[in-house]
Amino acid sequence: MKMNITEKDYGICINNPEHFLAFSNFTVSDGIDIVENVNVIKAKDDFRATAKRAETFNQSQGSYIAQATESLNYFKNCYGDLTLFTFMASGVSVEDFTTHLKVANSSRGFVEARINLSHILYIDKVLSPKDLLSVFKIVANIKAKVLANMALPLHIQNILNTDDFLAVLSNVPKGDSQSLDINNARYDEVDFRDLKLRIEDAVEISIEDAFEKFELTFGILDYFVAEGILIGDLVDAGMELVEDVEVTDELKQKMEAQILKSLTDIDVIALLAAAMRTEQDLSGNRIREIGSRDYLYTGDVLGLAISNQIAGTKAAFNFKRYHEAKPGIIYGLPPMLDDIFAGLIAGCMTRIFEE
Repeated sequence: MKMNITEKDYGICINNPEHFLAFSNFTVSDGIDIVENVNVIKAKDDFRATAKRAETFNQSQGSYIAQATESLNYFKNCYGDLTLFTFMASGVSVEDFTTHLKVANSSRGFVEARINLSHILYIDKVLSPKDLLSVFKIVANIKAKVLANMALPLHIQNILNTDDFLAVLSNVPKGDSQSLDINNARYDEVDFRDLKLRIEDAVEISIEDAFEKFELTFGILDYFVAEGILIGDLVDAGMELVEDVEVTDELKQKMEAQILKSLTDIDVIALLAAAMRTEQDLSGNRIREIGSRDYLYTGDVLGLAISNQIAGTKAAFNFKRYHEAKPGIIYGLPPMLDDIFAGLIAGCMTRIFEE
C-alpha cells in the first residue's frame, strides 16, 4: 500500500484511501479506529480545537484521528514493511559556556522546557486489534528502555516525553471498512519475535537520529546542573579556607578560570562522571552488596585522584583540608560527591597559588 502524505503549515496528514486500522493515544481518537487519515495538527492540546483543524485539513472528507502538537518537525525511516515517523519537539539547545565548554539550556527554563519524541508506526500488513495493541506496547516499552539507557542528566529526564504521542497503524482486511467486523475478520499471521526485533531496532535508531538532528548532546556542566552545582558555588567554597591572603575579585576570577580549565581535562571529567554515576547507583540501592550505611573509601580515592590530576602531589594536602572541613556547597552533598568536589576545589586552589 502506498501512503499519501500531505504537509501544510498547520498540519501533516498521512492518508490511506484503503484505510488504516489504528491504535493510538491521540487527542482525537477512540483508542482503536478504522480511519482514512492520520493527522498531526499544530494546535493546543484541546479536543475541540484539534478536531476543528483536522476537519479543515481533511475538508470534512474521510474518517480520521488527530493529535495536537507544538511542532511539525519530523522525519521518516523505512525498513521493508515498516515505516516509522518520528516527530520531534524541543525547547533545549546547546550553547557555548566558554570557548571549550558547552551547556544545554532553554529560554523557557527547565521547569517549562520540554523535549518530546513521538512516533507513528505503520506496518504494511493486515493485523488484528490484539496484534496492534501488542505492537503499541512494544514501541512504548523500547522507547522507555532506550531513553533510560541513555542516562541523561536528571533535569533533562524530568522534561523528556511528558507530552509525547504514539500511534501504530496497519492495513485493514479487504472489504467495506464501514461495516467491517474487526473481531472476526481474517488477519495476516505474524512472526512476532522477528517483528519485535525489527521494531525495537527501528525505534532505537529513530531516537538516536532525533538527538543528532536536535544537535543535542550533554557534557560535564549538564551533569553539574543536574546535581544543583554552580561554578560560583565551587568558587565560594574554595575561598572559605583561604588563609593569610585577601579574598579579592581577582582571586575569585582566577579560581573560576582554573575550574573551567580543569573541566576540559578528559581525565578530570572521567573521574567526576564515574563518581556521579556511582553515587546515583548507591543512592538508588542498585548494588546489592553495598548497604546505605557502608562507608566507602572510593570517594576519597577519586577525590584525591582529581586533585592530583589538576595540581600534582601538592594538592593532596589541600584535599585533606577541604575534605575534612567541607566548606560551602560541599557540606550538603552526598558522600561520593562531597569527595570529588573537594578534590576539584583542592586541585584548583593549589594550582592558582602555584602560578
